Amino acid sequence: MSRRYPIVVVTGSSGAGTSTVREAFEHMFRREGIVAAIVEGDGFHRYTRCEIQEKIREAEAAGRRISHFGPEGNLWPELETLFRDWAKEGGGRTRRYLHNKKEAALVGGVAGTFTPWEPVPRGTDLLFYEGLHGCLKTETVDLCQYVDLKVGVAPVINLEWIQKIHRDTHIRGYSEEAVVDTILRRMDDYVRYVIPQFEATDINFQRVPVVDTSNPLIARDIPTADESLTVIRFRQPELLRVDFPYLLQMLQGSWMSRRNTIVVPGGKTGLAMEMALTPILRRIVEDRRCLMG
Repeated sequence: MSRRYPIVVVTGSSGAGTSTVREAFEHMFRREGIVAAIVEGDGFHRYTRCEIQEKIREAEAAGRRISHFGPEGNLWPELETLFRDWAKEGGGRTRRYLHNKKEAALVGGVAGTFTPWEPVPRGTDLLFYEGLHGCLKTETVDLCQYVDLKVGVAPVINLEWIQKIHRDTHIRGYSEEAVVDTILRRMDDYVRYVIPQFEATDINFQRVPVVDTSNPLIARDIPTADESLTVIRFRQPELLRVDFPYLLQMLQGSWMSRRNTIVVPGGKTGLAMEMALTPILRRIVEDRRCLMG
């Protein structure tokens, strides 16, 4: 952790909805006048799309499975180096993964590949990471030690699968069979490297549908916000100075399910995120600016 060069991460699985939380943070950044250096976790995958497909075939032929969730598919030491360098002096390097032709066209690249490594912009207030492994801690890598605010996004598993299947088939052009195969192939790494991160997160947002999602493979629509509740858990609410009475007053229809957990209607999730996170984010940046003079 670094008061001079703070790091904020949003971590969650593919299809979990981390992009929605990122959008909430971007709204807060604009409103609060915060300049953030944004890092996308996909930029720290090890292989291009063609390379990972070949590696998957080789692993399956050898009776193994690899995925973007595990160590073989990622550059975790490089990600830790970025976090360490940023926390020390506000520096480091990153790159972007180009998911589709539209993204690639904006930078003159090729879909399924990476942009060149570049220095993280200086003169910013904080580093903001959104991706799969922001709170990763293994025997060889410990990202948590550098992070000032850790936010997890973990919808119930069936909803996570529905969201991933819908996104990858409708937006990224994959077949449903290919997406299901990817989910199954990633499962071991998901359990080993993604789920344990939520023990370390300061705040978790978990979306829970109130409609039947018992078979996510036949769902044709993602449950709407009005068909969902959002469970927000604060690991140490006293340290974060969470004002639960204020949140309950402002978020109509919300209630406390535990001393550190508030449940809000799905339609108020964006508002709840900004109300809960803005005071914390503001304190982090004000502290940093005071130290930097």
